[in-house]
Amino acid sequence: MTDEPSPYDLAQQAAVRLAELTGVARHDIALVLGSGWLPAADMLGETTAEIDVTDLPGFSAAAVAGHSGKVRSVVTSSAGGECRLLVFLSRTHYYEGRGVAAVVHGVRTAAAAGCRAIVLTNGCGGLKETWTPGTPVLISDHINLTGASPLFGANFVDLTDLYSARLRAVCKEIDPSLDEGVYVQFPGPHYETPAEIGMVRAIGGHLAGMSTTLEAIAAREAGMEILGISLVTNLAAGMSGAPLDHAEVLDAGRSAATRMGELLTRVVPRI
Repeated sequence: MTDEPSPYDLAQQAAVRLAELTGVARHDIALVLGSGWLPAADMLGETTAEIDVTDLPGFSAAAVAGHSGKVRSVVTSSAGGECRLLVFLSRTHYYEGRGVAAVVHGVRTAAAAGCRAIVLTNGCGGLKETWTPGTPVLISDHINLTGASPLFGANFVDLTDLYSARLRAVCKEIDPSLDEGVYVQFPGPHYETPAEIGMVRAIGGHLAGMSTTLEAIAAREAGMEILGISLVTNLAAGMSGAPLDHAEVLDAGRSAATRMGELLTRVVPRI
């Protein structure tokens, strides 16, 4: 026997503490901002509270450059009135070795805090030559190559329509130039080889990164509507002949910050 709380109980504890620290009893929509997306956070609305994730049970400090280790409570307006956003400015990655439960703890905390929908963003490599660095791409589906799942036991969760067609349509109404594609998650932290990118292309992938899929599965389990948006920060390995560099990821995010912020600002009120 163990006295350790279950991942779901730990998320509930984090949600209770979150409400205490932010003064907000219930949030409506969660956003997880990946590498390169941090500059867009300031455009979402009025920040009413910002706390360290380590002040919440079950969270660890940010381990990746470009992630702040903070979570914000943001108020914005929507067609239905005031909307409360829970904005995670960092995430735990699978390659950090803390286990799958830690990777999806933010998602489960958001669900326990009342969020009915979640926006999952990331920085990634793109497999289409026309996707220059700084191009946002809607995630239509994913392929999980981590060999892991956040689910326990015989818990069969349907992933057929995992990434909301409704929310993708809303995004395209706002910005008709948006493309979409299949996101493929590798375990990381090493970047993919050109041969692995060739495999991604062969199995129907268009975007390659190291996050998002496990979070999306946990969000579906929790009953949340999911919007996934990738920021293409570089052409995938072997396509340009240039080496891959995390600094390039952050630079592309900074360059695209205004477009990303404007997109999220217009999409979120319609979620």
